[in-house]
Amino acid sequence: MKTLLTCMLTATWLLTASAWAGDAAAGKSKAASCVGCHGVAGISANPAWPNLAGQHGAYLVKQMKDFKEGTRTDPNMNALMTPLSDADMADIAAYFSSLACK
Repeated sequence: MKTLLTCMLTATWLLTASAWAGDAAAGKSKAASCVGCHGVAGISANPAWPNLAGQHGAYLVKQMKDFKEGTRTDPNMNALMTPLSDADMADIAAYFSSLACK
């Protein structure tokens, strides 16, 4: 039973990790609409907008999905997330998570 539980938890972790594993190079071009607020290097000039550089990819994907699904509400973010696919979100998350936070 313990082995089965360990296998199930490991499989869940692997599936979750791969669910957000995107292409950072593709994410850079897809993040064009993000940089106006969050900065080219993922560091926002406005303290009202969060820094995205160095954030965990899974966290970024979750936040983007929450905006897309309406769980989190912000008129600008909800509108920007609507056309994005899961792959787009994974790519954008990979890009911002690859940047060094300052």
